[in-house]
Amino acid sequence: MDAAEFYTGIVVDAYAKLKSSSFDPAPYADFVTAAGEPALEIGCGDGEPMLSLRQAGLDVEGVDSSEDMLTRCQANAAALGLQVTLHHQRMEALSLPRRYRSIYLAGPTFNLLPDDDTAQQALRSIRDHLTPDGQALIPLWIPEPTPPSELGVQRQAIDDEGATLTYTPLSETYDELHRTRTTTVRYERHTPAGPAESADRDWVIHWQTQSTARTLCDQTGLRVTAIEDESGHPAAPDADYFILRLSHP
Repeated sequence: MDAAEFYTGIVVDAYAKLKSSSFDPAPYADFVTAAGEPALEIGCGDGEPMLSLRQAGLDVEGVDSSEDMLTRCQANAAALGLQVTLHHQRMEALSLPRRYRSIYLAGPTFNLLPDDDTAQQALRSIRDHLTPDGQALIPLWIPEPTPPSELGVQRQAIDDEGATLTYTPLSETYDELHRTRTTTVRYERHTPAGPAESADRDWVIHWQTQSTARTLCDQTGLRVTAIEDESGHPAAPDADYFILRLSHP
């Protein structure tokens, strides 16, 4: 395994194993049922909540930028006896043969886009893949700075091969002007059979406020039909987590 393969694999494992919460499929199933099929889940990862929606009989395809995650997703689908259609593409450069009545991101994956230009490209891709009556659902998150007490603190998980994965935030830059949090992270993989593998990388989170999100949507030809909280009520103006509902003008 070369350095690039190691880094890709350990980031995939860290994301899959160390994420702080799992996705409740119900809100996404409700969205697809109301907005219509077919549906597209952007950032489908290893399959949640998409596979739960497929189990419910909904016509949902998945797209992700990580080939490793898609391999996991295919294996998880096979274990459940499900047929899935998966695409290996980045959300800002979608070129799919189908248009969808509902497109959604499960969780604030949109925050992984590094800047507003890339976010605009992603919104254009979503617009271009919606049917004329289609709707999109995009959760967004405004992160707080990582507490200084958490810098240097390791988090661990065990991967499918029994190796120990270690994730350690080393330092961080929190830029409110550019709405960017850049955390330097050390990923390590320890196995009994050999020396530890290690890689240091910057993890960039770029956020939108409700105001900047509206502006980006206006600039890309999408209409914001609602900005909601997790309960489906109008989000408070200062909410640090909110959900955009979008459509064609």
